[in-house]
Amino acid sequence: MKTIFLDRDGVINRYPGDRLYVTSLRKFRFLPNAKKAIVLLTEKGFKIFVSSNQAGVGRGVYSQKTLDIITAKMLSDIEKAGGRINKVYYCTHRKEAGCGCRKPKPGLLKRAAREFKFNLKNVYFVGDTIRDIFTAHAAGARSILVLSGKEKQKNQKNWEAKPDFVFKDLLKAAKFLTK
Repeated sequence: MKTIFLDRDGVINRYPGDRLYVTSLRKFRFLPNAKKAIVLLTEKGFKIFVSSNQAGVGRGVYSQKTLDIITAKMLSDIEKAGGRINKVYYCTHRKEAGCGCRKPKPGLLKRAAREFKFNLKNVYFVGDTIRDIFTAHAAGARSILVLSGKEKQKNQKNWEAKPDFVFKDLLKAAKFLTK
């Protein structure tokens, strides 16, 4: 089973900025070509999961209901474009909670692997931060860093973890994975 995990902010939608959150439907904006990339991955038989920290819920910045509304609209827009996300996994805990599901811990990926019965060794994790790369490594997955969100190529010498692959955006990564 070809499987891929996508971080949300900075991979699928515009990165809101450091310490900022997508707090409303109005603030959720797809990145250029993100839906096209998800459609391509869907057409090529990938199972696609979203794995994202959304601590704004735990902090009381926005509600679980708001997160659910944003997620439903995101999934609906992707389906209208011809793509499919198999399941979305969020960690809504604050950093201080010390949970096993907050990235860079691999809890969300491991949960998906148990629920859908696949081996994380053959999986790709696409993220826009070095924390996402740590998550992939902790899960035993292959890591892809996209430069469409928080992390920038110019910081490469300071990266604490080395991604397996680096691409400009999700579409470039999807084209690489589906060729």
